[in-house]
Amino acid sequence: MKRIIVDYKKLTPEILGLLVDKYPDGYDDDQVISFKNAKNETVDAVEVRTEDTVYLVKVSTRLENTMANFDEDDYEDSEYNDPIVDIPEKQEDSEEDED
Repeated sequence: MKRIIVDYKKLTPEILGLLVDKYPDGYDDDQVISFKNAKNETVDAVEVRTEDTVYLVKVSTRLENTMANFDEDDYEDSEYNDPIVDIPEKQEDSEEDED
């Protein structure tokens, strides 16, 4: 089984969806895993699994906010594997009055 460390900048809608499914009310401190990376830096992450991969998603304030606002309907199927920071933000449809 592959183990992949994922930073917010590389987070895809697919992985974000897995996080929201596993932690619908957010994650608690006891669900955070701390470990040392190859540079001997301490990393805090939460874990989600697929059939063949364990994702360790680095914890951050931006991650928490993104999880809270996630709606999979905001993403096209073709965008589902792209990092969310590379996907243009969806604009709310608003009616403009023309004079």
